[in-house]
Amino acid sequence: MIKFTIITLFQEAVEPYLKSSMMEKAVRKGLAEFDFVNLRDFGLGPHKSVDDTPYGGGDGMLLRCEPVFAAIESVKAKNPDAKVILPTPVGEIWNQKMARDFAGTSPAHYIILCPHYEGYDERILSIVDHKISLGKYVLTGGELPALIMIDSIVRLIPGVLGGEQSAEIESFSEGDNLEYPQYTRPEDFRGMKVPEVLLSGNHGEIAKWREKHSGKSK
Repeated sequence: MIKFTIITLFQEAVEPYLKSSMMEKAVRKGLAEFDFVNLRDFGLGPHKSVDDTPYGGGDGMLLRCEPVFAAIESVKAKNPDAKVILPTPVGEIWNQKMARDFAGTSPAHYIILCPHYEGYDERILSIVDHKISLGKYVLTGGELPALIMIDSIVRLIPGVLGGEQSAEIESFSEGDNLEYPQYTRPEDFRGMKVPEVLLSGNHGEIAKWREKHSGKSK
């Protein structure tokens, strides 16, 4: 079983997705668990502040060390082995192999810190185990990256998806491979026909066709 603890200021932006579809199925089957920590609970002063202006000037606000460290430490007090994940532009680019590696570490406990505002105090990186980037673009917060990472991990846990091979033959299962084209009924839709070989029942020829039509990402 893999547990995810999401540290966020916006639980309401994340929770509905984790209570639906395959994520809900994984929880129901005891394969995944999700809980939340409200970063504001560890805020400073009467207004529970979690951010401040950057030293040296500049626009925006940065997450402060104190509330972030306190929130993470509150989780690690119960499970010292929990690993901290930070969605950040400076991290390693997330890919299918990484998702498979994370999914293969069950049982495990991951803490995902969702940053906001302009960014975070650099000293927060000292308690981060995995710095992850989703690509060369910037989002307003870490909630969407958290959901993407969780989804891509949980769906690979044995027993979550329906077919045993469904996660093995899909795109990026072997690096930069792309899955072959697939079709379902009807056989002819507005003149666009299913390739004859897929209707033949000849599994050897079908395998050859699928291999030929599998590609590489660009």
